[in-house]
Amino acid sequence: MKLTVTVLVVFVALVVAGFVFKLNQPRVLSQQELQTNGAVLLDTPRQFSEFQLTDHRGEVFDKNSLKGKWSLLFFGFTHCPDICPTAMASAARMYVGLEPEEQEKLQVVLISLDPERDTTDKLAEYVPYFNPEFVGATGDKYVLLKLATELNVAFTKVELEGGDYTIDHSGNMVLVNPYGDYHGFLKPPFEEEQMRLTLRSIIASFRH
Repeated sequence: MKLTVTVLVVFVALVVAGFVFKLNQPRVLSQQELQTNGAVLLDTPRQFSEFQLTDHRGEVFDKNSLKGKWSLLFFGFTHCPDICPTAMASAARMYVGLEPEEQEKLQVVLISLDPERDTTDKLAEYVPYFNPEFVGATGDKYVLLKLATELNVAFTKVELEGGDYTIDHSGNMVLVNPYGDYHGFLKPPFEEEQMRLTLRSIIASFRH
């Protein structure tokens, strides 16, 4: 009798533990659900060329900087009046809502398309404002053009009156997987809950 009760108790405990474990696992979304939430994944992650930029700490930012964790890359510039600060603020709200172990698996990077004005000091002032863990990087305009082109990011410099200029650019966030390959992208508008939901699903379903 005691053995039967013990077995039943152990069985129930295992069932409950399994149920709780399942509840705590990220929900894996279908392709259609991902697209509805603004995430588009490539059928096959795409490799792209080596590059070398400089981050807001004055250190090298290159292909190796994208390996070992997931990366969200947003191509913009610090003088951007609306799209860039809105996207960075959304990414910041999404990021602080992640668990610490999830944050360790993800980095958010602003890649400036305006190396003429976005110096290391300017990026060091701008990027950590959104989150101290975020990274800002920029470099040679031809390196930026090649990188952006390979990641399907369109941009162009637009001259304004008085000798000033702005930069028109796409608003997607590029997703790079831990192998350093182009995995897909998130489309605006960026809503923090949707971003967390889709990123958790993508990371949970990733085949290492």
